[in-house]
Amino acid sequence: MKEFDLSRPQNFWFNEIAKIPHPSFHEKKISDFVVSFAEKRGLKWKQDHVWNVIVEKPASPGCENAKPLILQAHIDMVPAKVDGSTHNFETDPLDLYVDEEGFLHARGTTLGGDDGHGVAYMLSILDDDELVHPPLQCFFTTMEEVGLLGSMELKPEDVHADRMINLDGGGETSTGISAAGGCTVYVHKDIEWIKNERPTFRLEIGGLTGGHSGGMIHLEKGNAIVIAARIIEEAIAKGMDFDLVGFTGGEKDNAIPRKAAVIFVSCTPVEQIKQWAAESEANIKVELEFSDSGVCAEVKETEPAECFIKDGVSVIDYAYLAPNGFQHRSMAIQGLTVTSLNLGVVTTNEKEVFFDTLIRSAMNHATDDLKDRLHLLADKLGLRYQLLARFSGWNYEPVSPMRELLRKTVKDFGGELVEHAGHGGNECGVFKALNPKLDIITFGPKGSDVHTPNEKLDLDSFDRSYQMLKCMVSACAREE
Repeated sequence: MKEFDLSRPQNFWFNEIAKIPHPSFHEKKISDFVVSFAEKRGLKWKQDHVWNVIVEKPASPGCENAKPLILQAHIDMVPAKVDGSTHNFETDPLDLYVDEEGFLHARGTTLGGDDGHGVAYMLSILDDDELVHPPLQCFFTTMEEVGLLGSMELKPEDVHADRMINLDGGGETSTGISAAGGCTVYVHKDIEWIKNERPTFRLEIGGLTGGHSGGMIHLEKGNAIVIAARIIEEAIAKGMDFDLVGFTGGEKDNAIPRKAAVIFVSCTPVEQIKQWAAESEANIKVELEFSDSGVCAEVKETEPAECFIKDGVSVIDYAYLAPNGFQHRSMAIQGLTVTSLNLGVVTTNEKEVFFDTLIRSAMNHATDDLKDRLHLLADKLGLRYQLLARFSGWNYEPVSPMRELLRKTVKDFGGELVEHAGHGGNECGVFKALNPKLDIITFGPKGSDVHTPNEKLDLDSFDRSYQMLKCMVSACAREE
C-alpha cells in the first residue's frame, strides 16, 4: 500500500478536512475550520447563517488591477458506507488510504472527493504566498448534495467577480458548459372520505426500468404513475364505474417511477376491468417497444375498502393530463435535453393525495412555463399547488474566455479539452443567477464511483490538475 504524500499542499489539506466530519446538514465544524484558517492568515471572511464561507485574498503585488476571480466548491459530502460499517459520519473522521495503483480511498465509506478535492485546492491556493494571482474570492458552500441549498442562500452583493472556476468538476480534461435549473412542484388533494360498499380492486404497474430523471429522461422510458392513470382513464371512458381509494408510486422526484398502484372501488365486473386493462397494456407495450417493453399491468381484487375519496377521479385526471417527461432538446448541442419534468412520486395518506414533480431546464423561462401549466391544471381540478426549491439553470454560451483559457491549459499539459453539457443541476446555475455576467468553467481531477463506498481519487490526476489550476489562476492575474 502506498503512502499519502502530505508534503503536497492539496494532499495535506485534503487530509485535514477528512479529519472533520462533514456530511450534508452537518457542515458547521468544517465551516468553522475554514473561518479559523482565514483568520490565521489575516484574510477577509464572511460566514452566513447556513455556514457558507466566503474568503477573499487580495491580488499579488503588481496585479491589483487584474479582474477578480471566483473559485468555488462545496464543503458537504454524501455519507454512504458498506454494510456492517459502524462509521458515524457526524462524529468520526474518514480513514484514508492509498491503494497500489495510486488511488485514494476512505476505508468502508465514501471518500468525499466530491467536493473535497475542490476544497483542498482552494485552501492550497489561499495558503500559497508565492503564487501570482488576481483578487480572489473563494466560496465554500454547504448542502450542495441535498439540493444546492447552501448556495441558494447567497446574495448578489456577495459576488465580486465576472469570472469563476467551479471546482466541482471532474475528468481533468473536461468541462461543463451547461446545467439544468428547475424547481420542485407539490400538488395536493385534500381528502374527504365517503363510506364504501362496493368491491375493491388494485391496479399494479411494473416491469419498467426507470432511471435518473436528469440523465435518462430523453430515452422516453415509461412512467408508472402516468401509465396507471392512463389505464384507469381509458377504462372509465369505456364505461367502468370508478372511485379512488389510494394512489401510490415512485420513490423520489429525480427518479423515473418504475412501479405504481391504484386502489379503487367499482361495480364493474372484475373480468371486464381486467380485459380493458389488458387492451391498454397491449397498446402501451407497442409504444414502449424500444424503450421499456417490459411494462405490465395487473388488476386483482383486494381487501374491501371501508371508504373511498370524494371526487378522487380528479387525482387520476391530474396524473393523466399533467405534462411529463422529455420536452425540448438543444439545437446547438447534439443530444442535450434542455427541458423536462418528471412526475416522480404519488402517495396517499389519511389526509391527502400528494404529487411530487421535478422540473428541469437550462432556461428559467421554460421552467416558469411548466410550473405555470401545472399550477393552472391543479387549480382547474380543485387541487392545491405548492412551489419548492427553485434553482436557476446555466445555459450554454458560445463565447467564453475562461473556457478558452482552460482549453489552452489542457493543451499545454498534453491533452485536448472535452466539453460536456448535462441535464442535471449544479451550483453554476445558482451563481449565474446571482451575476448573469459570470463566465464560468467547471474543473477538477479524475475520480470514480462517487457517492458510493467504492469512491476513489486518482492522485496523479489530483496533483496534475492542481498544477493546471495554478497556471489558470496566474494567467488570470495578467488580464486587466
